[in-house]
Amino acid sequence: MGYIVFIRTYVFIFEFNIIKQILMASYRYFEEYDQPVTDTLIENYSKILHTVGEDISRDGIVKTPERAAKAMQFLTSGNCQDPAEILKSAMFAEAYHDMVIIKDIELYSLCEHHILPFFGKAHIAYIPDGHIVGLSKIPRVVDIFARRLQVQERLTHDILECINDTLKPKGVAVVIEASHMCMMMRGVQKQNSVTTTSGFRGQFEAIETRNEFLKLISSDLG
Repeated sequence: MGYIVFIRTYVFIFEFNIIKQILMASYRYFEEYDQPVTDTLIENYSKILHTVGEDISRDGIVKTPERAAKAMQFLTSGNCQDPAEILKSAMFAEAYHDMVIIKDIELYSLCEHHILPFFGKAHIAYIPDGHIVGLSKIPRVVDIFARRLQVQERLTHDILECINDTLKPKGVAVVIEASHMCMMMRGVQKQNSVTTTSGFRGQFEAIETRNEFLKLISSDLG
């Protein structure tokens, strides 16, 4: 009996270590950054913190320049990605010609004017013309454009034109609703304000189709 318990314990420890190694490997992969870029950012963030009066040697701050350096690389990682290639990787021939809507896509971006966050939701629709695209690719396109220094107006236009030019549907619609920390934390300090931007191409330029889209994204079908 003791021998069996020993074997089971050994197998459990072995499996646990394998799982731990997989998780650690995944975590290390996620945390890999361009070291020269990271080092330069760390130096610059240290100077900024020192300039605004922080003691960069105290416990709570000592690793902040490194954390900020990695965060900035992640939050601007969309500069190194091609959203059109994301769409092309999952385009499928399909004889479907009605509206496809993906709404309430969470987005987080940085305002290029103050490097403060703005966040909200994107609602996107397209009418296929011979090809559909994998549903997860639309939110990925949103993420790629959002992970750049942005303004909401350009973000809306970038998403719209990328889908329109790559998928070549009969129509595309994009609506973004977002709150901007540059308006909430500083400046006019209006905490409850929401900015809405929109763009329409093709069949969505017709008022009837556009109204159908706007009605569907405003309603709770559940």
